[in-house]
Amino acid sequence: MQRRTIFPNRWLPYLLLTPQLVITVVFFLWPAAQAMFMSLLQQDPFGLRVRFVGLENFRAVLADPDYLAAFWRTLYFSAAVTALALVPALLLAVMADRVLRLAAFYKTVLIVPYAIAPAVAGVLWLFMFNPAVGSLAWVLKQLGVSWNPTLNGTHAMILVIIASAWKQIAYNFIFFLAGLQAIPRALLEAASIDGAGEFRKFWTIVFPLLSPTTFFLLVVNVVYAFFDTFGVIHAVTAGGPAKATEILVYKVYYDGVHALNLGASSAQSVILMAIVIALTMVQFRYIERRVHY
Repeated sequence: MQRRTIFPNRWLPYLLLTPQLVITVVFFLWPAAQAMFMSLLQQDPFGLRVRFVGLENFRAVLADPDYLAAFWRTLYFSAAVTALALVPALLLAVMADRVLRLAAFYKTVLIVPYAIAPAVAGVLWLFMFNPAVGSLAWVLKQLGVSWNPTLNGTHAMILVIIASAWKQIAYNFIFFLAGLQAIPRALLEAASIDGAGEFRKFWTIVFPLLSPTTFFLLVVNVVYAFFDTFGVIHAVTAGGPAKATEILVYKVYYDGVHALNLGASSAQSVILMAIVIALTMVQFRYIERRVHY
């Protein structure tokens, strides 16, 4: 029989929920509603004249070739960041889970990058790949690669992808390691007795039991790639060179803050929010069915 929690005061549950509800309304619902309202308006850079234009901002944004290019750029950027952040994190978690000596040290070292701000992480990788003084750029030069992310758009995109994924690996590592430690050892021992190898045990036992954690991290990493990588791009390339690293979230910032086109910027933010919501719904609709709870 399931026991129900009974509060002595009928207002206590609402009182406990109030701080989180206030934060949600102030920092999420209110800005989203304000962006949706501003996307229907057009105003001059000084805010002296404002007029209602309906969906004109959305039509202008969707007809802009630069915005469509930024859309496709964001898709492959997000896919690359998500893959590069999930796969190494899983491999590191599997190896760290088997380490007996100095296990705490290795786990601490692998978690440290999560404490680094995205902008700082981007600057660190920019310094290492700097064509003049960077150590990794020097290695590439010795291998015959003329590396210059300040002039080459492909090099710049590779740099921001690596920096963004490296920052997120530590976050994924924490959850994967927790998921691995929750797997009953008896299952793995029974598989070993039956003659199953390490790869077979991982693919048939460990990975299916990690599927809830993997699905959660997939959703989180997609959202991270769409939004939280702004700090990396702003610190490393500022969307350049020649807009080669200008993804949707950075274009929202640039059009609103630098170009002072607040209507178009608001419309872009609404579209970006709709894209992320749609991607999350697709993941829950078609990927969650493969999750073993």
